[in-house]
Amino acid sequence: MELHHVDTGGAGRPLVVLHGLFGSADNWRSHIKRWQESRRVIAVDLRNHGKSPHQAGMDYAAQAADVDALLDRLAIESCDLLGHSMGGKVAITLARQAPERVARLIVADIAPIAYEHGHEAIFKAMRAVERQPPADRKEADRIMTGFVETPAIRQFLATNLIRGENATLIWRVGLDEIEDDYAHIVAVPDGEGAYTGPTLVLRGGRSDYVGDDVLPAVESVLPEARIETIPDAGHWLHAEQPEAFQEALARFLAA
Repeated sequence: MELHHVDTGGAGRPLVVLHGLFGSADNWRSHIKRWQESRRVIAVDLRNHGKSPHQAGMDYAAQAADVDALLDRLAIESCDLLGHSMGGKVAITLARQAPERVARLIVADIAPIAYEHGHEAIFKAMRAVERQPPADRKEADRIMTGFVETPAIRQFLATNLIRGENATLIWRVGLDEIEDDYAHIVAVPDGEGAYTGPTLVLRGGRSDYVGDDVLPAVESVLPEARIETIPDAGHWLHAEQPEAFQEALARFLAA
């Protein structure tokens, strides 16, 4: 599995960025522009996402192995690793399985626990678009509206639409592979023991992904974690409060 990635180049220890479910490296463009002013940044398309290959198996051991292999190809011995949501679980898995590769860990709005299934409406919306390939994004949005009420979520999903051979829009994500192995996506990260390196866990003040009730689970897997809450942010905290997100990372990485 050779993951597609965006590499800004530069010297020093890189910041490696892993997106969440149905995301891609493209979602981080505005942040990358800021970070690349002072360091090398590598934004990754995880398997079945973005421009990376489609392959069965979404368990976190497999996804972490993909990232580990990418670091090998890029001759990166150690990096600062940032993961959001599903990407945060990939990052936790890699940090547990190969701690020597992760100098500092940033986990954005996810905890090392199993979550209940919550994407059924999204899968239905995406399958509806698949059955009736739209001519443009406006039509795709109209189709998804029957299943997903929130415009911001529909806009986020639409970032995965590309032109197919017959000029209609198709999904670039490996929808079959993702849906078939969705149980692994909502499961706990893989790996054993704790990652004891410097860790920042960022959570959105309006998100329920990292509530106070799951902090004991966070502490058991990430005992050195500093918990920081970004007010007025939901699950997509880096998109909803980009300045606060940037500032929180800057403080942690400068310490």
